[in-house]
Amino acid sequence: MSKDSIAVGLDIGTTKIVAMIGRKNEFGKLEILGLGKAKSLGVSRGVVNNITQTINSIQQAIGAAEEASGLQIEDVVVGIAGQHIRSIQYTDYIIRPDFEEVISEQDIDNLVGQVQKLAMLPGEEIIHILPQEYLVDGTSESKEPIGMAGSRLEANFHVVVGQASSIRNVGKCIKGANLDLADLTLEPLASADAVLSYDEKDAGVALVDIGGGTTDLAIFKGGIIRHTAVIPYGGNAITDDIKEGCSIIEKQAEALKIKFGSAWPEDNKENEIVSIPSFRGQEPKEISLKNLSLIINARVLEIIEIVFDEIKSYGYDEQRKKLIAGIVLTGGGAQLKHIKQLVEYVTGLDTRIGYPNEHLAGNSQKDISSPMYATAVGLVMKGLEHKSYSAVSAHRIDRSEKEAAAEAQKVVIKSEPVVEVAPVIETKAQEPTQQVEEKKNEKDNGPKRNFLDKFIEKFKEFIDNVE
Repeated sequence: MSKDSIAVGLDIGTTKIVAMIGRKNEFGKLEILGLGKAKSLGVSRGVVNNITQTINSIQQAIGAAEEASGLQIEDVVVGIAGQHIRSIQYTDYIIRPDFEEVISEQDIDNLVGQVQKLAMLPGEEIIHILPQEYLVDGTSESKEPIGMAGSRLEANFHVVVGQASSIRNVGKCIKGANLDLADLTLEPLASADAVLSYDEKDAGVALVDIGGGTTDLAIFKGGIIRHTAVIPYGGNAITDDIKEGCSIIEKQAEALKIKFGSAWPEDNKENEIVSIPSFRGQEPKEISLKNLSLIINARVLEIIEIVFDEIKSYGYDEQRKKLIAGIVLTGGGAQLKHIKQLVEYVTGLDTRIGYPNEHLAGNSQKDISSPMYATAVGLVMKGLEHKSYSAVSAHRIDRSEKEAAAEAQKVVIKSEPVVEVAPVIETKAQEPTQQVEEKKNEKDNGPKRNFLDKFIEKFKEFIDNVE
């Protein structure tokens, strides 16, 4: 099997590390070839705090995925998350010297490059620069300005930044596990690709990814990312509350949460009791399921209220009218019983659980379509998209070289120079139109180059230079 036809997503989470290998089948659906999972040691709230332990966990997950698939993994698409992530809205512009010449991709690259120089807080660096709307000469708002004419090109950007040390520690873990970085993306964006439809992103939707250490928020409207945020509480905070409230060990608290936990206290009666084995020589501990759900409800309610405050602070009044598609919950925490009902009760917004099964082939294992694997599925999709772009670009370069060679050969064969004059003049006169056609064909025939590519190249250089 060609390595160009497969991609590997590596989800480095607080509770687990997942390595997922996938490819597109003949129907364009994602076929999972191998899945490896390992307990995440050395990661706290999405941030690597022990490189050696994290490398060992990555290697375990990668080894399990290789064994399941029979393939050798060389490069991975990695998700970035954690409490160090923050986002800002930023507007910038450039002045073009020739307003009659149509806007090209180079102009957009120049504008994005200018945003790259944006001053950050000490120790921070830019992860994503996501353009939203463009303005040409102060009017004509557009999502795609290429081909338009004007002197002032302005754009609104959603800029995602994070701690440089945290990002580099992820790079050290990748290199330490003998892997190459194929791509890097913000985890809630990967989850959004896996569980949201374009119609939802267009209508207005808030994706809430409840992980082990953090809860990630991504708001879309008009098909564009509008806001991202990281709340430093997740499933582990619920487990810790159960452990403290019921005076039991962490393993027992996690098992209680998964098997009997509910976010809605009214679901349990006072006389519903579960018996937990105690330490040797001690009587078993009896725990009321009503009390258990009250403990869970208090923490989940706190998380939901923080998320809802983020949604409201984003700038929308009357959220119910703006986020037509409501809220989509995903991640391992979305599997908690009655959490959907609690979110609807608190926010008043329509809510559903997001599963990645829409993109998966019909013969996929049932557990892979769980919300807990949404990020990993999205990372694999991102990797396949990146390779698809690379393949299309390589084809275009190859075709351009052949056309140039053929053109050169025709010039050599021609014996009358005068014959060549008219076509050359005509070609130069038509150049702007041809540029527009080339951009249109590029949009139709393949995915457009990601603005993050330059950052990825720099990040790869850093990884290569890590001792």
